[in-house]
Amino acid sequence: MAGTALVYDEEMMSYSLLWDDPECAIEVPERLSSSYKRLQDYDLVNRCVRLPVREATEEEIMLVHSREYLDVVKSTQSMDLEELKETSKKYIAAYFHQNSYHCAKLSLGGTLQVVDAVMSGGAQNGMALIRPPGHHSQRSASNGFCVFNNVAVAAEYAKNKYKVQRILIVDWDIHHGQGIQYIFENDPSVLYFSWHRYEHGSFWPCLSESNFDFIGKGGGTGFNINLPWNQIGMGNADYIAAFLHVLLPVAFEFNPELVLVSAGYDSGIGDPEGCMRATPECFSHLTHMLMHLAGGKMCMILEGGYHLRSLSESVSMTVRTLLRDPVPRLSGEMIPCYSALESIQNARHVHSPYWKCFLHDETRLVEEISTKGLPTPAPLDADISDMDEFLENHMKKILHPTPPVTALLVAPVENTMNMPAGMQLEEDAASPEQAINTIRVFNQEQLNKNLLNSVVKMLPALEKLVNRKTRNCITLSPNASLSAAVAVQQVLHLGSERVLCIIIGDVDIGPAIGDDGKTVCLTISGDKMFEKSHSQYQTFFKWKENSHEGSSFFYALFRFLLPLVYSFQPDLIILAIGSNGSVDTKDIALLTSLLQGLAEGAVLAVVTEKEKEIIEALSNILVNCASMVFGPYKPPSKECVRSLTQELAVMQAKWRMLQCLAK
Repeated sequence: MAGTALVYDEEMMSYSLLWDDPECAIEVPERLSSSYKRLQDYDLVNRCVRLPVREATEEEIMLVHSREYLDVVKSTQSMDLEELKETSKKYIAAYFHQNSYHCAKLSLGGTLQVVDAVMSGGAQNGMALIRPPGHHSQRSASNGFCVFNNVAVAAEYAKNKYKVQRILIVDWDIHHGQGIQYIFENDPSVLYFSWHRYEHGSFWPCLSESNFDFIGKGGGTGFNINLPWNQIGMGNADYIAAFLHVLLPVAFEFNPELVLVSAGYDSGIGDPEGCMRATPECFSHLTHMLMHLAGGKMCMILEGGYHLRSLSESVSMTVRTLLRDPVPRLSGEMIPCYSALESIQNARHVHSPYWKCFLHDETRLVEEISTKGLPTPAPLDADISDMDEFLENHMKKILHPTPPVTALLVAPVENTMNMPAGMQLEEDAASPEQAINTIRVFNQEQLNKNLLNSVVKMLPALEKLVNRKTRNCITLSPNASLSAAVAVQQVLHLGSERVLCIIIGDVDIGPAIGDDGKTVCLTISGDKMFEKSHSQYQTFFKWKENSHEGSSFFYALFRFLLPLVYSFQPDLIILAIGSNGSVDTKDIALLTSLLQGLAEGAVLAVVTEKEKEIIEALSNILVNCASMVFGPYKPPSKECVRSLTQELAVMQAKWRMLQCLAK
């Protein structure tokens, strides 16, 4: 499998601010060196595919920028200090140095190197550690420390050289990338998403067109998504909710062929510009979610980030995830704040005429925003006296050794012929007496030789899973119901405090699920629902695909399943798949892969032995061998939406990530 490309060259540190300017003083060369040093500390550099940096050509620069602007930037090479000052004053929040032109060409050229590697198959994905940044730069103007618009040029470059027809640009920098917006506002081939600190237009760049109601122009109407943050202190839950309820539904419907990320880390905790609370592992989760688009073809391009420790840790978490390391658990409560819900609701409302995924929620515009007219509160990070020390301790808490085994398979030897490289067959076995005792709790009458053989090997595999000796596990069973029930009981006995069980098809785990809060069970059925009482810990919805021409399961994933799972924050996930399932194999694979972002990837898949296609697909997913293309999207049936809506009404009071509307 192709790896992760990395672009870095210390030559891009060879320019800096030459005069006193408080507005520009935060953009320093150390932004690059500190990020690269942290990648080295985590031994991530050696695991990446290093790419040489080249200068972009004038023709490449002019894919986006005017000849006149290019000539101005080019002329700064020979300017003295006063001339550099005067030229800089012509633009907003910009500064030039005699090396600015050279470094800007390297920055853009490095970006295009990553695009070439990803599009040619030399790498699956990549990260460009570059400066100057680019997303504020416009056709004929420097802006916000940006000289050439790296991501915008990369999009045009990919369209011209590789004939890419649909490109998603995700801008998670805390400032609005108005430069990208202006360049593509009429272009339906580019879907641009930006969240940004806005505060009702009072935060830089202070533009009315940064608000939620600017959705593009002409043919590009609906392809520009702005999610304005109207208060500081947005944290992990707010960012994840924005992805689940706004970006991902549209992105999967758009079905891009390439994902470009304007990766600005001033949206992270400790940054003086953002004043937000997202901790570094949040960027792992955002990255993991985006890796399921465009067959995994994704280029991360550095933008802002001005607290050096926060920046370097967040960059490292992004690269770890690109390399497919386990995604750490998110810290903090998974409850989005009211202001975030207002922005999410308004974004969904204004885009509902243009995207089928928003047709099913009857949204209304929030006209009286709760934070309007209120003063900006003091930064919430004031309670952290030493941010570097906080981050040092935080990273020690969330980072754990990678399990020595990626995936275990519990199966008869004759069923392992197509086992992918990296998956190990479970060779240990419990005693028959221990297996019989665990099965007896549920149903002694169903005990037979094949089931006993499956359980005696599943028990030691479960112990390895709970103790993080293996990352995940597939167990083939002649009786998925009984095996899943045994698994739930056993992992709780071994110390797991929160276990999520997702059931697809004819599986009934009966008394294994209690109402003590330790287990949450979600059943997806295509036929008549099981006759059981619903609670905040057990939920059931009907789902059935009508054709193989597309998938409507995306709707259930982002509107219900993932918000519920992120709310619960399980220690371990059990996915039980029986016969007569109503969810396609590709959708089960997508669900399983997305679940790898939770519980540090601790997923047990219990599959009926006859489901050969599902077993093969999940095996490839769980050993990280699969970069599948999912889609296209098709709207779900009214019956499916009605069933899901009924469950939402019951569950969202307890599990707050399910909410996407401000009440």
